[in-house]
Amino acid sequence: YPDLKFSIGEAVARDGGDALPPEDSGQDGQRALSEDQWRAKGRAEEETRLLNPRAQVEAIVGLVDGAGKVFVCGLGDDGLFAREFAMRLSLLDVLVVHHSDPILMMANLSATRPGDVLLVFSEFGQLPVLCQLSRQFQACEGKVVSITRHTANPLRAHADATLVVSAHDPAPHIEQLLYRSSLQYLLDFLFVLLCRANPERHRQLGINLERIQHLLDA
Repeated sequence: YPDLKFSIGEAVARDGGDALPPEDSGQDGQRALSEDQWRAKGRAEEETRLLNPRAQVEAIVGLVDGAGKVFVCGLGDDGLFAREFAMRLSLLDVLVVHHSDPILMMANLSATRPGDVLLVFSEFGQLPVLCQLSRQFQACEGKVVSITRHTANPLRAHADATLVVSAHDPAPHIEQLLYRSSLQYLLDFLFVLLCRANPERHRQLGINLERIQHLLDA
């Protein structure tokens, strides 16, 4: 029996008895990565909040709430956020004109009236076609709200009001994730303020959500 214990002890020692199994080490690494990502998102969202003062956001809420129509445009990845936000505005009973094609949006400018609002989603704010669309919209006496990174860019410079997103990381793929997370945070905040600013819109939201739920349950 003592020889057996000695043999087992030698085997354990050879295999690194006090070392964590590889899968445990992997789990620790994943946990650390998850926590780093969570903290990075928190920092980016906090920076985004500070870059968009409440008064500035509420002014944009006033423009959107008082608009006869809200035009929404974005290309590529920006188009995904634009489409989702356009849908949420529709649930609030806002009359929305949404296009992911700037040519089609340009064709709809004839319907623009003074006080209408154009929300333009463009991460870098450099696309000439979106800048031209914005200028044409302003020529029709509409108001342009740009949603871009917190950088100097033509779209932001010529907009009537701006929302900006902070997202910085040495790794490009992480930086892109931070941008998406911070942009979603900013849009969620804008949506909540719209709900609070107009009780009738909030009531209509409840009605529309109930209608959708009936369709899903059917």
